[in-house]
Amino acid sequence: MPWPNSKARRVLGRTGRAGVALAAGALAAFALSACAVMGPNFHTPAPPTAAGYAMAGDAVPAQAVLSPAARAAGPWWRGLGSAQLDQVMIQALADNQTVAAADAALQRAKAQEDSAKGARLPQVDANAGAQRERINTQAFGIAGFPSPTINLYTVGATVSYDLDVFGARRRRIEEADARTRAQGWRADAAYLTLTGNVALQAVRIAGLRAQMAAVQAILADDTQSLDIVRKAQAAGGEASSASTVGEAQLAQDRALLPPIAQMLAQARHGLALLVGRAPAEWTAPDFAFEEFKPPAAIPVELPSALVRRRPDILAAEADLHADTAQIGVATAALYPDIRLVAGLTQEALSPASIFSFSSTAYNFGAGLTAPIFHGGSLRADKRAAQAQARASLAQYRQTVLTAFVQVSDVLSALAQDDERLADLTRAETLARADLEDSRTAYRLGGGAFAQVVTAQRRLNRARMARVDAAGQRLADIVTLYAATASDWRAAPG
Repeated sequence: MPWPNSKARRVLGRTGRAGVALAAGALAAFALSACAVMGPNFHTPAPPTAAGYAMAGDAVPAQAVLSPAARAAGPWWRGLGSAQLDQVMIQALADNQTVAAADAALQRAKAQEDSAKGARLPQVDANAGAQRERINTQAFGIAGFPSPTINLYTVGATVSYDLDVFGARRRRIEEADARTRAQGWRADAAYLTLTGNVALQAVRIAGLRAQMAAVQAILADDTQSLDIVRKAQAAGGEASSASTVGEAQLAQDRALLPPIAQMLAQARHGLALLVGRAPAEWTAPDFAFEEFKPPAAIPVELPSALVRRRPDILAAEADLHADTAQIGVATAALYPDIRLVAGLTQEALSPASIFSFSSTAYNFGAGLTAPIFHGGSLRADKRAAQAQARASLAQYRQTVLTAFVQVSDVLSALAQDDERLADLTRAETLARADLEDSRTAYRLGGGAFAQVVTAQRRLNRARMARVDAAGQRLADIVTLYAATASDWRAAPG
């Protein structure tokens, strides 16, 4: 098929220039309206005015030191000094399923953000088709002429571009970006929660093993007391019923072991769950108190710095940003939308001629859609978005307050831990001395065996309480690290 003559080319040229002029005008309108982004701009909430965490009258632990910038280099748990804990952390960070789910949710949010950004660009679609149809000539008022059957082949493409005059798509991109950041902070929160739970479980294992060791020491003391009374019976200085009391005390204390052993098994199984392994596939280390060596001073960031570090607070802030951007999306829906559209179609009765110039058809132009009546739904959508933003602001403030209360609680607990542990250590020392005095008096005939049993029980209670207090203090140190959002990542190389 020959190309059109010069006159036809001039006509097509004028038509093309008109289309270009129309497109240029629309683009100019877009440029002029580029600043017309509807809705409020997001502003980071003001930092808290609180200078510390303690309420008036609260005890303050000596090891917690408030600092404007307390960010440590590298994973926080290495400050506890346990090489075994470090190895377990590496496994947990690699294989924990909750963290894997958080990472997948972050990738989903990133993909949704990319989708929102892609929708802002020109959209190009291709189409092709082949069909066989019978033309009804009677429908065109042609009588006495047979209706032909033809094959029709088409191929083409369309291009569309939303000028986004009032910024709806830009606000959607802003919202998607904020949602991605929120999910990223939630992933960080999942990592921080995981590391805190792993450390707490390790400390729990160490504490339960210390309790079992304490019970073994108690049983050794029981056995020693029972040997003393048996020697007295053999020498004829004690009735046979005296050993019965000692044997009952030994049996009663031996019964302390099974519940502790069960709790230890549960703690080990729980650690396997955090590591992402079945109990039969992985064995928890035998953590001991002696391998944990927390620092004498733990820097704690000021409240104004904590809100810029703690991931749950930052996630709530990003949610607030996203919901603020959604107000702009809902507002822009109240205004007209302008879209540029262009299309090119090749249509022919046979495949051989489909790409000839005579088979070409094209169109381009601009379209405007303006809301007239939607029963109030669009304005209701805007009010709903504004209410959601207010709810997100309230949730952000609640998250900040909750974080401060958590830090206050654990600081107060640490202060009480120090005092309690010191008192119980002294009580255990005194109870040990009292037991030795009671045994000596009994051996020399100046005391009753009941006094030995009573002193033994006091020592047992003091020993178990001191072990429990030591475990609680170490657990509270771990909780302080987690509550103050200590970094879980590797130190920069």
